[in-house]
Amino acid sequence: MGDLNAYITLLNYIPYILEGAKWSLVLTFGGLGIGFIIGLPVGVASVYGGRYTRLLLNIYIWIFRSTPLIVLLFLFYWGIFPTIGYKVSPLVTSILVLGLRSGAYQTEIFRGCIESIDEGQILAAYAIGMSSIQTFTNILIPQVLRISIPGWSNEYAGLLKDTAICFILGIQEVLTRAKIISMAIGIALLPYFIAGAILMILSYLGIKVLDIFYRRWSVPGLIKEI
Repeated sequence: MGDLNAYITLLNYIPYILEGAKWSLVLTFGGLGIGFIIGLPVGVASVYGGRYTRLLLNIYIWIFRSTPLIVLLFLFYWGIFPTIGYKVSPLVTSILVLGLRSGAYQTEIFRGCIESIDEGQILAAYAIGMSSIQTFTNILIPQVLRISIPGWSNEYAGLLKDTAICFILGIQEVLTRAKIISMAIGIALLPYFIAGAILMILSYLGIKVLDIFYRRWSVPGLIKEI
């Protein structure tokens, strides 16, 4: 009877754990947005920038790709921000750190996409009188954005899972709320199973949406029809 009551109580907690999914998405899209704002120009600069520019950007990429996320969260929330005299909320800190880290990964995505484009297209654009800005905005960037979608799908799924680590700053995303529920009702397996199922569904839906965009914007003959 006790277990039955616990399972009934768990049903009442479903809206609570879904509220956590909302914060998981806020962290994910906030991190992706900041990562995109950083990654696209840094990706371009890492290909076309000067020697010292590329060196500095490679240092940024190396630091944020090689440092564990939990260390970055500790470093910014309890180290960097207090040192410079700013009190930043856990939510803003989490989004900023996720964005900086995602920016390092997205830089590599965009850099690979840029390098995959035939240089002859750039030279042809210059040959017909297009300026550098026109070439980048009309020739390079549209292709980069389309080609980068598969890589972006992977980044979305990875970042969604990384949001669970933000519990260390007190963010009550979906996994943290599953832990709170399991402690409250004394059942561990089912709350975590529900949390995992929610994350899997969110990951699947996001990847499918990006796949739809990829196919809609694809150039006929360049991708294999399934």
